[in-house]
Amino acid sequence: MSVLVFAETSEGKFKKSAFEVTSYGKKVAEQLGTNVVVLTINSNEPTLLYMYGAEKVLNVSNDALRTFNAKVYANIIKQAAEKENSKLVIIDSNANAIYLAPTLAVNLSAGYASNVVALPTSTSPFTLKRKTFSNKAFNYTELTTDCKVISLAKNSFGLVENKVDGNVEEFSPQLIESGLTSTSVEQTTGKVTIADADVVVSGGRGLKGPENWGMIEELADVFGAATACSKPVSDLGWRPHSEHVGQTGKPVASNLYVAVGISGAIQHLAGVNSSKVKVVINTDPEAPFFKAADYGIIGDAFEVVPKLIEKLKEFKANNA
Repeated sequence: MSVLVFAETSEGKFKKSAFEVTSYGKKVAEQLGTNVVVLTINSNEPTLLYMYGAEKVLNVSNDALRTFNAKVYANIIKQAAEKENSKLVIIDSNANAIYLAPTLAVNLSAGYASNVVALPTSTSPFTLKRKTFSNKAFNYTELTTDCKVISLAKNSFGLVENKVDGNVEEFSPQLIESGLTSTSVEQTTGKVTIADADVVVSGGRGLKGPENWGMIEELADVFGAATACSKPVSDLGWRPHSEHVGQTGKPVASNLYVAVGISGAIQHLAGVNSSKVKVVINTDPEAPFFKAADYGIIGDAFEVVPKLIEKLKEFKANNA
């Protein structure tokens, strides 16, 4: 029996989370006294996974799989699990997992635990620590099924280098033709995506209008960050809905989250409180975000952000 990890790619490149789930899978395999096998789809460099403990990589190469489809991907992972006799499958807790994980669990008749944040506290019974109640609390879940599916919360385990001499095996699963439908997706070529960003710079209604978004983009560029926004901003059409973060938008678990002109409604905070460090810039000292933030600046964003950009550029120039 092996542990199977699904490592996602975007345009052929591994997402940072792919290395995290591989690192985690390797440690769980060691706990269970078995090996880890990593499945990837359309990867340009599958051997990069060796650095994080992947002894064997199943690489699927098929242009029909360029667009994510939960039904199709779940079927591929099921075939890989059956091929490798894997009773434990580990995936990322990203937006795709919302659709992929339940479908995969049904396909494998498996128990499923989401938002896992640590290695199993026990392997018999198989017990996992998970985030719950919009990341405000933890619980411990026992999976008693023969086959198990778990999704790892982003930035909960980290990247652990564990270089091995692995091998890549080309894998050609049978595809569900009915699932290969045409889907429209938003392209973010050349940009840092919210899901993979270490730093996210987010703007709210305090920016007063879409014409002022340039300073958010400039600050993000200095940080090498992704840009995001609050729900009212996307509802007003200032920014695309793909940038809306929060409980009803995309979850954020970055190392640094900078909120500019966002008051901090409970739905927004619930979607970003997994970020390690939160910084808020707001003119209102009573804004709810200040209670949740690690650092706060009470001030006008139109004065604070340009000065912050200037100082960051100066720091980078002196430490290049």
